Formats: sequence, structure tokens, C-alpha cells
Amino acid sequence: MSKGTKIIISGGGTGGHIYPAVAIANELKAKDPSIEILFVGAEGKMEMEKVPKAGYKIIGLPIAGINRSNMLANIGLPFKLIRSLWKTYSVIKNFKPNVAIGVGGYASGPTLIMANFLKVPTLIQEQNSFAGVTNKNLAKKAKKICVAYLGMERFFPAEKIVMTGNPVRKDILETASKREQALKHFGLSDDRKILLIIGGSQGAKTINESIKAGLNDLISNDLQIIWQTGKLFIDQAKSAVDALQTNRVYISDFIYEMDLAYAAADLVVSRAGALSVSELCLTAKPSILVPFPAAAEDHQTQNALSLVNVNAAWLVKDQEAREKLVDKAIELADNPTTMKELSKNIKTLGKPNAGQEIAEEVLRLI
Repeated sequence: MSKGTKIIISGGGTGGHIYPAVAIANELKAKDPSIEILFVGAEGKMEMEKVPKAGYKIIGLPIAGINRSNMLANIGLPFKLIRSLWKTYSVIKNFKPNVAIGVGGYASGPTLIMANFLKVPTLIQEQNSFAGVTNKNLAKKAKKICVAYLGMERFFPAEKIVMTGNPVRKDILETASKREQALKHFGLSDDRKILLIIGGSQGAKTINESIKAGLNDLISNDLQIIWQTGKLFIDQAKSAVDALQTNRVYISDFIYEMDLAYAAADLVVSRAGALSVSELCLTAKPSILVPFPAAAEDHQTQNALSLVNVNAAWLVKDQEAREKLVDKAIELADNPTTMKELSKNIKTLGKPNAGQEIAEEVLRLI
């Protein structure tokens, strides 16, 4: 590969898009430290904070998604799209990338449209088992499409698909030896099972409310809890924990040390975003998935079913969570045989080398 290789990575909006993007960037840098990487995100979205923290430069576009709850708020969308396309045109012309990668999220649309227009080879990394409209359209001109689930030829040209899995942070792959460190970090003990509750990077209202209502039952059934609430629910959750005067619950609005959280956990309650599912496969955790029902094309349910259908996880529907979730968590924790079976089955679905494989596909396009 010639010196001066430049790569654009575009997308974001949620941790499920950002962390795989950073993982790909890190793998590219590991293969060739001279590669120059530029991220393109959406103004005001979490990538504008998380990507610089990971050590990469990012440019923001004035792009936004459709507001389905207030259609009047969408009047400015066409102008935002046009401004984003112009800005992307300028960025690509100045940066002169060899390849543009789209990882999903608002910014990937304009970036890959303009990259295709300017004859820059494009690669799509589709994290979910159900492809969104944007990626289906971008796939027509993409050179390669890296996927994490079988059967994606329903959405994409079969000859462009490469089955890589979803890239995750390196530290997630190395949790087995960290149990003692993890227990110390979260202030928990080794004599009771630990339930990890994660609702995605911004929390999950239904999961949080279900756990809050059943917190006493979980504690009474000898469970310890690591609970990531998201910013909006942290105060309510703290009040509920304080009322029980228990030291068996670790609570935080955001857990940066996810490797330690997985290392400590015996079982997990989670949304079914693509990144969460990939991490659960790689850490082989017995899991109860509560898909977010408003996700585009209900892709979280599809992600969850890909595990449930091979007895690799349990599923509780969002609308049933308040009645069933806590009981199901207690039932699973009380059944070591089922936990072992789920763990064994989910582990077979993990793709530990996903980041490396995607990086290799990117470099092949140059």
C-alpha cells in the first residue's frame, strides 16, 4: 500500500454505530500507522464527542433524521440534506480519500452518496440483521458490504456481501481474566450472581421502569446488580436503590468500563442493538433481550430472533417487560443448566476477528 493512504469513516448517532466505526479505524491503524482517517458525523450527535475521545478528527454535517412525532419539524430537512451534500463534496475534494466507509446513521447517507458521485470506492458495514432503507440504496454503488448475519442477500447483491461479524472494542474480547478486578471495581462480592442491565448507550425507559418496580424482588432473590440507566433515569434509579438501603446495586448513567461489566456479569438484560448482540456473543453471556420496538424496520426484534431461534438467548417483548422481565431474570438466574446452555450456544455466534476482516476488505479496495 502506498504512503499517504486516506480513509473516511462516516456515520453515528448511537453507540451501536460509533463503537464499530472506531474499532475499524483502530484495526486500520494497527495494520498501517501512516493511514490518515477522517470521521464524518452529524452535528449535535454523540459521535462529535466520542470520536475525538478515541483520538480521531471528525467533521459534523447539519443532517438530521425524520421527526415522526412532529411532522412540521421536518420542513427544514431537504435544506439540511442539500447543505450536508455540499459540505461532504467539499470535504471529499479536499481530503481526497482512497475509500469511504459507511457504518450507518444520518451522516453516512450524504457522505457515501457524494463519495460514489466523485468515484471514491465505498464500503458499507451493516450491523443489523434487517438492513435500513439508506444502506439498501447505497448498496447499489458500494464495492463491498460487510455484514454480521446470514441471509443478507435479501437486501443486498449477493456478490458484494462479506460475512465478517460486527467489530467490537478490543477490551471486550479479553474479559475472562478480569473477574476479580471487575468485582473490586463495582464493589460487589463473589458469593451471589450478578445481573448486568444495559439499555444501550442512552438507557432504555421500559427496562429501567421494569427493574425499578422489581428491584426488591431481584435483591430478595439473592442477586447483585450492575445497572446502566442512561442520563434521563439516573435520579429515579438512585432514589429506588437508596430506599432499599442496599449495597448490592452498582448504578451509573453510563459505564465506560464495559469489559469489566461483562467480566463481572453472570447474566445480562439488554436491548437488542447490533453492538450489544455482538458483545454478548463474544462474551458468551446468558441474556434476556428486550428489543426496542421503535427501532427502524423493527430491526432489534430481528437481531434478537436470530439468537432466540437457535436457543442462544431469551426474548421479552417491550410491551410485556413491566409484567415479565424481572420474573424472567429471576427464573434464568435460578436455572444454572439453562444459563450454561444459552452461554454455549451464543458463543458459537461470536466473530472475534470482525474488525481485522473489515480492515482487510477496506485495504483491498485501494
